[in-house]
Amino acid sequence: MVSVLLFAVVFALLLAGIALYRYGNIQRQHPLVTFSVLIAWCFSFMIVFTLPLDITNTVYRQCIFENTPKVAVNESVGGKIDEKCQKPWGMISDDVLTNLWRLIYWTSQLLTWLIMPLMQSYLKAGDFTMKGKFKSAVIDNAIYYGSYLFICGILLIYIACKGVSLDGPKLKAIASSASNTWGLFLLVLLLGYALVEVPRSFWNNSKPGFTLQYAYFKAAKLSSEKAEAEENVDDVLESLQAISKSVPNNHELRSCVETILRKVPIELQERANRNFNRSVNSSSTIMPTEKALVRIHKQVIKSLQTLQRTEALWSVQVEKVFHLEDVARNIHSADRRFKSEFQKSRDSVSRFFYSPVVDWYWECILKFPFLKGLCFLTATLSVMVLWSEVTFFNIKPVLSIFANVLKVAKDNYDFLTIEVFSMMILCFLCYCAYSTVLRIRFLNLYYLAPHHQTNEHSLIFSGMMLCRLTPPMCLNFLGLVHMDSHIIKERIQETHYSQVMGHMDVIGIIADGFNIYFPMCMLAFCLATWFSLGSRALNALGFQQFLQNETIAIELVQEGKDLIAREKRRRQRAEEALARRRDGPGIPSGKYRPFRTGFGERMTPADGLLRDAEPFDYSTTTTGARQNTDMSRSLSEEITDRFGLSTQIQVGFAPTIDSDNEEETRIGPAPRNLFDDV
Repeated sequence: MVSVLLFAVVFALLLAGIALYRYGNIQRQHPLVTFSVLIAWCFSFMIVFTLPLDITNTVYRQCIFENTPKVAVNESVGGKIDEKCQKPWGMISDDVLTNLWRLIYWTSQLLTWLIMPLMQSYLKAGDFTMKGKFKSAVIDNAIYYGSYLFICGILLIYIACKGVSLDGPKLKAIASSASNTWGLFLLVLLLGYALVEVPRSFWNNSKPGFTLQYAYFKAAKLSSEKAEAEENVDDVLESLQAISKSVPNNHELRSCVETILRKVPIELQERANRNFNRSVNSSSTIMPTEKALVRIHKQVIKSLQTLQRTEALWSVQVEKVFHLEDVARNIHSADRRFKSEFQKSRDSVSRFFYSPVVDWYWECILKFPFLKGLCFLTATLSVMVLWSEVTFFNIKPVLSIFANVLKVAKDNYDFLTIEVFSMMILCFLCYCAYSTVLRIRFLNLYYLAPHHQTNEHSLIFSGMMLCRLTPPMCLNFLGLVHMDSHIIKERIQETHYSQVMGHMDVIGIIADGFNIYFPMCMLAFCLATWFSLGSRALNALGFQQFLQNETIAIELVQEGKDLIAREKRRRQRAEEALARRRDGPGIPSGKYRPFRTGFGERMTPADGLLRDAEPFDYSTTTTGARQNTDMSRSLSEEITDRFGLSTQIQVGFAPTIDSDNEEETRIGPAPRNLFDDV
């Protein structure tokens, strides 16, 4: 039925759109980035939602294949086959499925191996022209893919020495096999971590004390990262200020300098100017080259994006800690109404459905047992997945749990059970793999931040990872349920998915040892995660991890408590100032935005007394129009006001002048040229 397939496509598109809206900023990022990431995420979800339909169709075709010789001598062949083999309720024609898989697979491969890497390098380039950016992107990717081509050349020579003739279809099969194998080895790492960490995270979140301690720990780490990002911005902008002073207004490179300066917030420019004037190197007049401007441009882009992200994550973490402290205070509440120390901003829909009584029962009574139930459910699924991964190469007897469940359903032609069971396992595998991708922070460059604070580089990176992970993950699932003929070594009807995606045993080196090393690696990673070997190793190397009863963790938890206490006092003073502005005589009524941590502050105990002084808000010094903001502003709006052009560098933000000759930032139309700064 085409309607079932259409529902899967629409649901995948809706899910991808919701995720993109949560993590990205659709109004500010370039439309091409939004479209590419949406297609990458949507096609990855479509594979998961459509594969169960392909499995039921394959079960039906296998039934026809097995029963056709037995009834061929009878005149009513078609009738007996229809009576023996019942059509699934979601039957889809073979041509539709084959063409759909080809479209999804090759579009995803084109995105993940060619288009999105070029886009990512283009965004990071510091050149000032479209041609220069594209040239830098090509050079960057040429170096990156040179290693892949070298390895591919060695494999082709190896295959040719084995006497295998290479033609177009075989080269395509080898390319698919190499891509799937690369994704599968990455999947081993991700699942080895997630199969243990997902149930453990649910269990830890069901303990209020543990959750609050970990929140303090994370707040301390985020504060340190924010301070480091601020120092990096100061250093970069001081160098930029020196370059700006050395380039005269009539010089040909002045336009490039102005392009960089337009991306720096006014308050940061002023502070950098003050720091430069106090510096001993302020008299330097060395004329920079164009390459030096390209390099400083790239550094400005990266440092400001890092600062914006850390500021946003710090604000989100502060709100989370405040909420956890509210939960701890409300657990023993007598009137059973959830009360927050600071009033939360809610939209009209949330205010209509919000109930303090319902919120108290959920946060204080029902949430913890619910999380424990999820822990036991995911732990059971993890054990089933791990057992099946270790034993799915054993054919006689069949030891894989998933293969046995599917076999019983196939014998009874229970297509609904097949689809529901396949969907449940695939969704669990996707949750484990994708959640690990979202948690991993590659050198603090790529990770997804909610509340629209994920930059374009991280969105593209996540799209690439999902496109590379989903096809091999689904092929691995087909192996777990014994629907891959290259694993069980039997003549069976294969899914259209595996016919298009290929197999993992085209290359002999991989085929000979895969069934031995794959289960061993999966089990080894799970054991390492269970005993927290990775966290202990990172902790020993100086990367602080939250390990209970460790001295460093205890110190960071206490530091986080102190930071949150200071943040709470600042917010209380902001609310008191708001009340004075509303009620005080002689003061015109207006709106006041509560203080948020400024750029120049440092989260260290040494300046605690100074930091407890009356707060100073940078937003009140930039434009008069921005003073009319209230406490109900969203985090995304505050970040937009603070950073403006500086972080969303590829979209047409144009400075405008209002009636009071005050400069402000507004969202302009998207640029005509691709990511063009000119």
